[in-house]
Amino acid sequence: MKIKTEHYKFFDDPLKFYNAMFTDMVKARKYIFLETYRVGYDEIGVKLRDILVDKAKEGVNVKVLIDYWGGNSLPKNFFKSLLKLGGEVRFFTKIKFNSDFFTRSHRRNHRKILVIDDEVSYLGSSNFTAYNMNWRESVLRMKGRIAHTLKDVFSQNFQLYNRYVFELPKYTQVIKADGFEILRDVPSISKQKVKKRYLDCIRQSKKKIVIETPYFLPGFKLRKALMDASRRGVDVQIIMPNNSDVSLVDILRNKYLGPMHKSGVKIAFYQQHNLHAKLMMVDDHLFSIGSSNFDYRSFRYMHEIVMIGWQKSVLYQLKKHFSYSMKNSIPFNYKKWRRRSVVNRFFEWFLLPIRHLL
Repeated sequence: MKIKTEHYKFFDDPLKFYNAMFTDMVKARKYIFLETYRVGYDEIGVKLRDILVDKAKEGVNVKVLIDYWGGNSLPKNFFKSLLKLGGEVRFFTKIKFNSDFFTRSHRRNHRKILVIDDEVSYLGSSNFTAYNMNWRESVLRMKGRIAHTLKDVFSQNFQLYNRYVFELPKYTQVIKADGFEILRDVPSISKQKVKKRYLDCIRQSKKKIVIETPYFLPGFKLRKALMDASRRGVDVQIIMPNNSDVSLVDILRNKYLGPMHKSGVKIAFYQQHNLHAKLMMVDDHLFSIGSSNFDYRSFRYMHEIVMIGWQKSVLYQLKKHFSYSMKNSIPFNYKKWRRRSVVNRFFEWFLLPIRHLL
């Protein structure tokens, strides 16, 4: 049976995502609101900027929010022409290399949201840079009323771009709209709404869990929940890149893989380029897509956004995505893990105290 995907189109190929996004932006007549972690000083970043300038010339309301760390490669005058035309560009929290670096400056805005004309919205894992053109991503394009909700979310973030926010209820409340749950995290040791929702989903699972993440460094509670699920008969599958773009994470994650494998958790390493998708599917019934990685840093220190949904057309597309990922992955080798070198074991131990910062 063919599933219609007019309202919800899933992208894992950055080139296809950029083409769709740029096409939608060119059609904008009222506004374009963009929030992202990184914009590159390359062909993708320049094309994005040029389209925004053209739309501003037409009178379209353009607002852009970029994380300061993710935008630090851009020249100071990169958005000069856009600003002259009335466009607004804000950089989230400047980094200060002082005693505050590992507190305030370490906490970045990792969200990726694009909303156009109350009609089309995007949410997912991909930044706007040619650096990730060969990566495997996860972006959901949505048509319909959800754009109104994401517009409000963006507007809130845009106003709070330079504030040191921890526990503002209005800023972190769960939003239920148009068949989705929208979860927002801000830096917090106790709240961590995305992690707690994931824990609930894992603990309530009955048949199957699939998690795809570029950086797999879950805390004790998440590891235990996954292992407990496997022991009670749930098919638990974790897909991660064979080699991510953060090698220290790849070294440290190895510490956890052996015990998880012994409990029955299936681990697979994606072989084609880098896997940057951030997805979870539970019992073929519920999915999660957004900006949050499955690691300490995202759950504890980053400003993130995740959507939980049940739409059949999205689930259908995600199943195809996971199937391809698995066909191009190799399984975890426990015997090889047992034989890993003393040097590797040492660095796993050495990096453990800074696991929250990786």
